[in-house]
Parts: sequence; structure tokens; C-alpha cells
Amino acid sequence: MDGTEGNAGQPGPAERSHRSSVSSVGARAADVLVYLADDTVVPLAVENLPSLNAHELHRAVREVLQLPDIALDVFALWLVSPLLDEPSLQFRRNVFFPKRRELQIHDEEVLRLLYEEAKGNVLAARYPCDVEDCEALGALVCRVQLGPYQPGQPTACAVREKLDSFLPAHLCKRGHGLFAALRGRGAKAGPGEQGLLNAYCKVKEAAGGDSGRGASLSTHYRAYLLKSHELPFYGCAFFHGEVDKPAQGFLHRGGRKPVVVAISLEGVHVIDSREKHVLLGLRFQELSWDHTSPEEEESVLWLEFDGDNEGTPVNRLLKIYSKQAELMSGLIEYCIELNQTSELAAPQETVSGPPSAASSLPSSAQRPQLQRQGSVVCSRLQHLSTIDYVEEGQQIKRVKPKRTTSFFSRQLSVGQGSYTVVQPADSLEQG
Repeated sequence: MDGTEGNAGQPGPAERSHRSSVSSVGARAADVLVYLADDTVVPLAVENLPSLNAHELHRAVREVLQLPDIALDVFALWLVSPLLDEPSLQFRRNVFFPKRRELQIHDEEVLRLLYEEAKGNVLAARYPCDVEDCEALGALVCRVQLGPYQPGQPTACAVREKLDSFLPAHLCKRGHGLFAALRGRGAKAGPGEQGLLNAYCKVKEAAGGDSGRGASLSTHYRAYLLKSHELPFYGCAFFHGEVDKPAQGFLHRGGRKPVVVAISLEGVHVIDSREKHVLLGLRFQELSWDHTSPEEEESVLWLEFDGDNEGTPVNRLLKIYSKQAELMSGLIEYCIELNQTSELAAPQETVSGPPSAASSLPSSAQRPQLQRQGSVVCSRLQHLSTIDYVEEGQQIKRVKPKRTTSFFSRQLSVGQGSYTVVQPADSLEQG
């Protein structure tokens, strides 16, 4: 759902999606190219392509890759195209596959595909990460690609030469021109590089296992996924949109800024496309939502959530302009319904993964949030232009600060969420 992506799973970067998945078409057969998360291609010779359904195509990919039955739930087929001209078919993570089930997976190839997709999103900064997390994740990539850490200059050189394979681009900035040319092999590592090396040397090997390059990498794939699970938007579907900027300067000029809306089973995150940090993060229990269609006005997704104005509770509305507003609204609704169904079945489920992994994975309700000061995953409401309002009779008025009721009826059922109505004061100060 990045650009014009469809179906349930995790889309790939738009810059790699401008390619066709049908390489040749004949009267009876066509060669279909299915792209994996690591950008490799699975060619399929398909008979009578127009009559083939998605389930049959999914099964064909699983057979070629020799994946176990669990792959039917883990992965989905995505049609990806930034310009709606020549879509590519991609085999990626299903956005509806719960994180808690990932650590029950034992098949190394399934784990590798999940690892490759998560790694790609981190390196492309589609998953905003703090420096410390980038270094920890990059260290696991070093272990997978370079083998166990070996002290000495050769390891440092190998990391330096492929730094952009381990860290996002903004942490790999180097000098240019004469200064870069004069930087010899003995030069000190940059901050991102040194932090990566420090994290690399701390990567633990599996107890009692072969520590060589030929050893099973499942432990490190699983460790990468477990660390990625700390990111609140892991496994999400991405949508593009714009939000209003806060008015600035003497003339109160605003304008709009591009954002990415990340929707997962856990909630909604609005991410600044340029700065690569979170502007707003909400669990489904914390919001109401709706959308307006192009027939009514510009296509918009509305998010309503609790806020405060000078210390007093208010209704707060965020307006997200996007041609995909209806898709986002539908996905939010489906995720909520799916979560409610899963909660009913939760008491019968047990974690059957390796004890070390299962015991170290807290539930969604228990998982600690990243609370570093200035963390890129923390909300930055000061960078958003929202509407504070209260409902009086049939009129919606911008006020400060109290609210009487929710503008939207679309939210979790009463008693299931923390989004509550604040009683109005006797008088309201008009804004």
C-alpha cells in the first residue's frame, strides 16, 4: 500500500517497484516474475494467466521456494506500482500476521525472508529507528553477512567498505573530495561506524553451536526480528499523504508536509517523510476515525484523539490528505475487528517457540515502549496543525479547552479503549 500497493502484507520500496511482473504473454502461457524482499526474482511459467487466482499463484511461489505450510499465513502477494502503469508482483509479509507468531517459526528460509524485509525497511528508513537501535540491528546484519566478529583491522575495513549495507544512509555520511581521498585505512571510524563495531563485537553466538559462517543463521534472524518488534510500526502497511503544517512567522504561513501513514495490527503512526521521525502514534484504543470521499470534498482521513490545551483536555483532530483515505479507513476497521476476534481466542493459544525466544518476547500490552528523550518513535505534536474543538448542539466549534462528545462514532466499543469523553465546563473560551 505504498504508492498504489494492494493486498495484505508488507510492501517494498517504491523506488524498486517500477518493473513489470509479466515478462512475456502468449495465447496460452506467460512468464510471471514474483519479487522477494531481497529483490531476487522467482520466475513462474503460468498457463492461462487470466484464469489464475491469487491463492493458486501464492501456492506456486511456495512450491518453488519449498516453503512450509505456515508461509500461507506469513506471506501475501502484493501488486506494487507507483504510477499505475506496470505493476510488479511481490511476495512479502502479511500485515495481518501477528508478531507473536513469528517467534514460533522454525523454518530458516521463512525467517530469512522476514529478516530481509525488516532489514530493507530499516535501511531505507521506512522504519524510523534511533541510532542505538540502528547499531544493534546493523550488528546482527554484520554477523549474518561477515560471520562472527574477529578483532582487528580486517573486520573494521570490511564494515567500512559495506557500511550502507548495515546502517541507514543518514548514518553513513562520509566526507567527499580531497578529505575523503586522504582518509586512509588507519583513520578513525566515524560515530555510526564505531558504534556499529562496538555492537558487532557484542553479538552472542548460539550456545553449543558451530560459530562459523556455515552455521545456521536462524538464531540471528530471530534476534533481528525480536529487536524489530520493539518498533511500534513493525509489520505495517504504508500509505502516502500530507498534513497541514503549523502556522509560522508573522504572516502565519503554513502549507503542507508529506507524511507516511503506517497502519498495523497495533495502531496508526504518522511519519514525517523527510525527517524520518514519528509525528503521531496512536493505538486503536486511543482514537476515533473517519474519512471523506472525493465526492464530498478532497479525500481525507480524519483522526481524533485526546489532547490538552494549556493543561486542559480537549478533542483533537488531525486531517490527513490522501487519495488512499478510504483504503486506510477500511484497513483500520478490519484491524480492529481482527484484534477483537484474536482476543477471544487468546486464552487457548500458547507460545511453542524456543524457550529463550518465547520467554523474552513480552505481550503487546506488556512490551515496553521506547522512551528515550527525543526518540524518533515518540510523537511530535508540536510539528502538526490540529483542530481543538467541542460540539455544541449541531455546531462544531473550535474552542479551548473542553469537549462534550466525540465527533466520530467509529472507534472501539465502550469499555475496550481508553478514549473517553471529558465533561464540559460551565463556560468555554472560544478560539
